[in-house]
Amino acid sequence: MEFITLSNGIQMPILGYGVFQIPPQEAERCVADALSVGYRLIDTAQAYFNEEGVGDAIAESGIPREEIFLVTKVWISNNGEKKAAASIDESLRKLKTDYIDLLLIHQAYGDVFGTWRAMEKAYRDGKVRAIGVSNFQAGRFFDLAHYVDVKPMVNQLQCNVMVQQRGIEPILAEFYTKMMAWGPLGGQGVDGIVKNEKLAAIGSKYGKSAAQVALRWLTQRGIVAIPKSSHKERMEQNLNVLDFTLTADEMAAIAGLNEHDSGLVNFGDPQFVKYLIENYG
Repeated sequence: MEFITLSNGIQMPILGYGVFQIPPQEAERCVADALSVGYRLIDTAQAYFNEEGVGDAIAESGIPREEIFLVTKVWISNNGEKKAAASIDESLRKLKTDYIDLLLIHQAYGDVFGTWRAMEKAYRDGKVRAIGVSNFQAGRFFDLAHYVDVKPMVNQLQCNVMVQQRGIEPILAEFYTKMMAWGPLGGQGVDGIVKNEKLAAIGSKYGKSAAQVALRWLTQRGIVAIPKSSHKERMEQNLNVLDFTLTADEMAAIAGLNEHDSGLVNFGDPQFVKYLIENYG
């Protein structure tokens, strides 16, 4: 496994397994399969309603806890200092662990500053090893990062070969914040990555699929990718991308596939924000 180093020195695997839209009743099996094929980073969230299944799989795996990098996220309904603090303890209970490796704010709205204070306290108390955000576009990210004491160590965004997030990179770099990619093989309106002819042609040189080339392109940029699959064979394929290196020309050719730099979900759209706050805030 390759690793990136967060701003506080914590080592984070460059590849992980995401459980978004994995039903609660399937989460334990899927995570158990992912761990068995070699994944050591597991990404979940309060809003996925499958933290308990994730925790059960980790507890039953026999793998030492310190070898697993566990990520979860505080949902908007738990924003605010007191509610966030209580939700962190509840996530720890569901995940059957004494600490979370990386805790993120899931959405950029509601009382994110209160939530961040609770996360900073959890970080200082040893309940959390690293803290960051998810779905924070450039303006919202800068606003939070500029004012808080502990700067966000990760921003999880939709990122893949067709949604490359180039625009936000300078702002993340200013705060030594690493990018983590959800939807690394598509998702939320991005189609065609796994069948892309350019990716497939590049992959043929290495005996790799288009999907594997797409994942390798991300990891070579130093971006953590969390592909999701409920099929063990596909999990293995998604993990088997670190034994080859794309050339500079190949990296540049793939960069030309960018279509929607900041993602297909406009997290700054007032109607989207209104929906989040009215339904979950």
